[in-house]
Amino acid sequence: MALVEDLAAQLEAAEVSFGHGTTNAFDEAVWLVLWHLGLPLDELDAHAERELQPHEQQAARELLHRRIATRQPAAYLTREAWLQGVPFYVDERAIVPRSFIAELLADGSIDSWLSDQTRKVLDLCTGNGSLAVLAAMAYPDVRVDAADISPDALAVARINVDKHGLAERVRLVESDGLAALPGPYDLVLCNPPYVSAAGMAALPREYRAEPELALAGGHDGMDFIRTLLRDAPSRMSPEAVLVLEIGNERAHFEAAFPRLEAVWLETTAGVDQVLLLTREAIAGT
Repeated sequence: MALVEDLAAQLEAAEVSFGHGTTNAFDEAVWLVLWHLGLPLDELDAHAERELQPHEQQAARELLHRRIATRQPAAYLTREAWLQGVPFYVDERAIVPRSFIAELLADGSIDSWLSDQTRKVLDLCTGNGSLAVLAAMAYPDVRVDAADISPDALAVARINVDKHGLAERVRLVESDGLAALPGPYDLVLCNPPYVSAAGMAALPREYRAEPELALAGGHDGMDFIRTLLRDAPSRMSPEAVLVLEIGNERAHFEAAFPRLEAVWLETTAGVDQVLLLTREAIAGT
């Protein structure tokens, strides 16, 4: 589709930043065009020879120009993001979902750490609720608490919980960390604010369009995580595990918690982004 090639070239020339569902200009152009046409995101080949009407081309170009001019992530323009093949609503009230924990839920990487007694799951810092929804889908017998400090983010999460018909199994909770969450939980998922001050200062405009509350983790990125690990054992069942995403801050994490025995989990981003901690390991530090 010539339009896709043209739009991709414009994105590259404008030096926009990616990372909110796509990693390059061509994939982002495909996303914008197919979304505008109301077509599934994996059907470019099937429609590659389609001749677009002038008004369709114009509308797609206008969408692209908004992407370039505003530097907003494409997901905010389309009000839609996909994670592990599942669609989610998103707007500026919540971070664009992209957690690598989603991969681990989908491929069963953490299943061996769970048991038939795993019944209560917490998705802390739930944002738009995507991990809570994916956890409920992956484990049909569990109930999930989806918690966030932001009422705005929880309003977006409500849309997604209802969208996927999970209101009876996913409970939304406004909580500052674990303050309103007595537990005990058998599995805790957390993609917290972990970006260091230096990292925040270097973020492209696309990331600055997201709520800072969901990103900024203090000087070394570990402010929220320090409080979490202090409080977590009292909220976890004896055999519970915590799956924690820390992005590119592994060095800061290991400096902050040098005696903590962590299991680093492999994702498509490598083995430095997500770790697993047992309750025993956390309580022993």
